[in-house]
Amino acid sequence: AFHKFLASNKTWHQNTASSHPDLFPSLAKGQAPPLLWLGCSDSRCPETTLCGAQPGDIFVHRNIANVVSPHDMSSQSVIYYAINALKVSHVVVCGHTSCGGVAAALGNGKIGGTLDAWLYPLRELRAGLAKTEEGWDGLGDKEKAVKLVEANVKRGVGVVRRNPEVVKAVEERGVGVHGVVFDVGTGELRELDCGEADEEVREKMECFKIG
Repeated sequence: AFHKFLASNKTWHQNTASSHPDLFPSLAKGQAPPLLWLGCSDSRCPETTLCGAQPGDIFVHRNIANVVSPHDMSSQSVIYYAINALKVSHVVVCGHTSCGGVAAALGNGKIGGTLDAWLYPLRELRAGLAKTEEGWDGLGDKEKAVKLVEANVKRGVGVVRRNPEVVKAVEERGVGVHGVVFDVGTGELRELDCGEADEEVREKMECFKIG
C-alpha cells in the first residue's frame, strides 16, 4: 500500500502543478489558512478533501473521537498557534457518523491502553444524556451515537470558546467558532446550532478573559 501511495503522489503533484501552477511555489513561501479544523483521526474524514479545499487552506488537529480538552497540550498548542501566529478567522470542531470512539463510549467493554482514559469525556457525556435526553433508553444504537456525536462537538465548541486566546480573538477580530458533523454515508457536512445564551457569554468574558 505504501508504494502505491508514493506512486500516486507523483501523479497528483504533476496534475496539481499543471492545473494550479502557482500553488506549490506559493506554499513554499508560507501558509495563511483562514480556518482551523479540530477533527477525528478517522481515515474517512479528510478535511481538505471533504471541504473541496487545497493544501494551505486548512490548519488541522485531529485525534481519536475529536476530543477537545483544555488539559490536552497538543490541541491547546495548535489552537494557540492558529489564533496568534496564523490569525485564522474560523475554528471548526467536526465530529462524524459511525465514529469508533463514540461506539466504544456507548459500550461498557474495556478497550485497553490509553484509550479508556482518553474516551472518559465521552462517557461523561453519555451519562449526562442518559439523565437529560428524554426517551434515551428507548433509542437505538445509531440514534444514541448521533446524539453523542453532536454532544461531543458542542462540548468541544464550548471548550474552544472558553480558551483565553479565542475569547480575545473573538472580541478583537470576530473569530467564528463552529460545530459540524460529517456524515460518512453521504459525504455531507451538517452545521450544528452551537449558539450561546447571554448568560454564557457574560460568564465567558468574566471568567475566561485573561490578560
